Amino acid sequence: MNIVIGITGSIAAYKTCILIRQFVKLGHEVQAVITPAGKEFITPITLSALTSRPVISDFFSQRDGTWHSHVQLGLWADAMVIAPATASTIGKMAHGIADNMLITTYLSMKAPVFVAPAMDLDMWKHPATQDNLQLLRQRGVTVIEPTSGELASHLVGKGRMEEPERIAEVVLNCISAQPSACTNTLESAPSDPQPSACTNTLESAPSDPQPSASSGSQLLQGSVAGGSSTCPTASPAPSPLSGKTVLITAGPTYERIDPVRFIGNYSSGKMGTALAEECARRGASVEIVCGPMSHYPAGQNINVTRVESAQQMWEAASTLFTNAQVAILCAAVADFTPDTVANQKLKREGDGLTLHLKPTPDIARGLGIIKRADQRLVGFALETHDGLPHAQAKLAKKHLDFIVLNSLNDAGAGFQHDTNKVTIVTPTGIKSYPLKAKTAVAADIIDELENIL
Repeated sequence: MNIVIGITGSIAAYKTCILIRQFVKLGHEVQAVITPAGKEFITPITLSALTSRPVISDFFSQRDGTWHSHVQLGLWADAMVIAPATASTIGKMAHGIADNMLITTYLSMKAPVFVAPAMDLDMWKHPATQDNLQLLRQRGVTVIEPTSGELASHLVGKGRMEEPERIAEVVLNCISAQPSACTNTLESAPSDPQPSACTNTLESAPSDPQPSASSGSQLLQGSVAGGSSTCPTASPAPSPLSGKTVLITAGPTYERIDPVRFIGNYSSGKMGTALAEECARRGASVEIVCGPMSHYPAGQNINVTRVESAQQMWEAASTLFTNAQVAILCAAVADFTPDTVANQKLKREGDGLTLHLKPTPDIARGLGIIKRADQRLVGFALETHDGLPHAQAKLAKKHLDFIVLNSLNDAGAGFQHDTNKVTIVTPTGIKSYPLKAKTAVAADIIDELENIL
């Protein structure tokens, strides 16, 4: 497939490198088109190295009469993705202000068009921006909405460009015409019952001198007016999570030995953070209880409670569970804690140090015991051996609705990584997934949760 990637002047431009690599690794041809402002954030050399193609920025690159044809790009492409899309570029797209190569390419595009906005929260909320986005949606452009979190301004709110892995997933699903893959606004995996996705017609074979075998000649049913896709315009059905309260535990616990030492583990809290943000995107009110982490989730619908020890996490989680409809227990809670904690730093004396450890509260089993019929409980199992039988035993013993199994034996999975490889174990079956970004893994887990709500 041939994909035009548009890059505009946003700090999020660095994420576009990851997006390009996603497409290229899957065998797709990528042509980068960058605005003059975009080159202030990322260099054409970087983009050219990733795409193995010269980057297009200006109409005329030399003085010999040659020029870049936006018309040919519009014929060549099977999809156009503008990521990041600034408020300025969105406004120009909406009103046809063709003052740079990117906008003229968009206006010539005969394939589905996707935009992934990135901007500060007040720019995102401004009526002008929202009106422009609505215009684009009406013309068939798919808007992959930004997420909430800390922005470049250090303010917290909606405006962060969606993660590259999720953008790639949305685009490829839509172009592959998978059911429910594409709507005009994408905040999370939609549940639109309509079987159709994006459709377009390529009016002629691409004239690029280096056509890929998998692209130009492909003809998708339907027709396109104005260079946009005919993705379904109906809004997706509301998520079963909408309006519900979801309790999540995340990160490690630290069990103090003395004022300067503790027993802990390598959990970063990235998986729990991804789950919190995914639930919030689907309309849930999230209560997340976090052990010590370097980065905490943020958003209007996410409330963070910080704790240190397993006992503190149990106290917070058991209290919050009362008013929650769902609990997802993702934290790596220590199984043991020192029986006594020294008031002063222990000195190096004698031949060693002996610690007596006692069990910590079993949060999953404790919540499973008090779980009401209208509540759902999801657990996690990180194993190093015999993962499946251990996960199945925990599922029954702790009264879980399903459990997410991951193993430290899988490269790229578990602690500290941005990726994970999981198996979802339910009372009736097993679903295994390949290695994915934790943001994509979170979407898989919440999809399974929605199935049982």
